Amino acid sequence: MPDSLKIVEGRALTAQQKKDLLNRLARVEGQLRGIQKLVALADAPGDVDAVAQQMAAARKALDRSFVQLLAGSIVTHTEQAADVEEAKQSAQHLAALLDKFV
Repeated sequence: MPDSLKIVEGRALTAQQKKDLLNRLARVEGQLRGIQKLVALADAPGDVDAVAQQMAAARKALDRSFVQLLAGSIVTHTEQAADVEEAKQSAQHLAALLDKFV
């Protein structure tokens, strides 16, 4: 996780959830840098296979980050809901978010 990012307390995610998500995204960022190097150095036709494989792995890692974000939000919003109605509204919002982006 980059040292320049300060984790602030809030109601969206806990500090630990943010830290875990930021660490996962930093790993994805590293994968993308590696892919850029593979593309720059690609010479033989077989190099395209390696680039494609690494792109697929980075995409899957980013998808897992998205799931982690939503799962953390579900837990946090449910725990912080003032009542059942607020919890239902949060769940509906997150379900719509999932439907929109998946």
